[in-house]
Amino acid sequence: MKIISWNVNGLRAVMGKGFYESVASLDADVICLQEIKMQKGQCEVTLEGYEQVLNYADRKGYSGTAVFSRIPMIGHTINIGVDEHDHEGRVITCEFKDFYLVCCYTPNSQNELKRLDYRMRWEDDFRKYLVALDAVKPVILTGDLNVAHQEIDLKNPSTNHHNAGFTDEERGKMTELLSAGFIDSFRHFYPDVTGAYSWWSYIGGARSRNAGWRIDYFIVSEKLRDRMIDSKIHPQIMGSDHCPVELDIKASETGD
Repeated sequence: MKIISWNVNGLRAVMGKGFYESVASLDADVICLQEIKMQKGQCEVTLEGYEQVLNYADRKGYSGTAVFSRIPMIGHTINIGVDEHDHEGRVITCEFKDFYLVCCYTPNSQNELKRLDYRMRWEDDFRKYLVALDAVKPVILTGDLNVAHQEIDLKNPSTNHHNAGFTDEERGKMTELLSAGFIDSFRHFYPDVTGAYSWWSYIGGARSRNAGWRIDYFIVSEKLRDRMIDSKIHPQIMGSDHCPVELDIKASETGD
């Protein structure tokens, strides 16, 4: 089973930048998108053979998530049941036979860390949500989690230490999540690989210099450790300031 996650930084915009061709080349069973930046009825996305679920932010042109699956879902929900967090279209949870798949676009702490306090509340509430799901069946969390966990996960850690996405507070919350029974799948397979990034600023030719950050993840329940096959990053896929990331996992205990 191949799952792809991609922050498209505007679904309508990326559709004019080779979106369908990129999706076809990736040939994923499930596609999770973040930052779709659209409202219901603004755009029709046609992926033949895929069931689709979209979660729109109340605010126009902001945030939002989507999941497309050609594997039948048992069901799905949107948001996490906490009103403070449930107006920005940030979470879709899809239930499959052997696991929950959670597509997430984590709030950015913003310039001057204006939203850091809120981010900390989000992190605690979202972790509780994931742990509760994991008590029922294993969880695969994916999306733009807006944090580079370790210094190896960004090009310039020293100059970004207190910037949004690389504060001690945000990194600490990722550590707490992993300590609650989850695995950073990319680092599981590639603990020492450097220069592996999923986001690059549009400023200063960062992508051409590979001056990036790894902030897009597949975080996998420990219960699924032995079923993981690989975790990949696709920097060759253009169209957004993020690139897609991939998880390959055995779909069941007995199959691929």
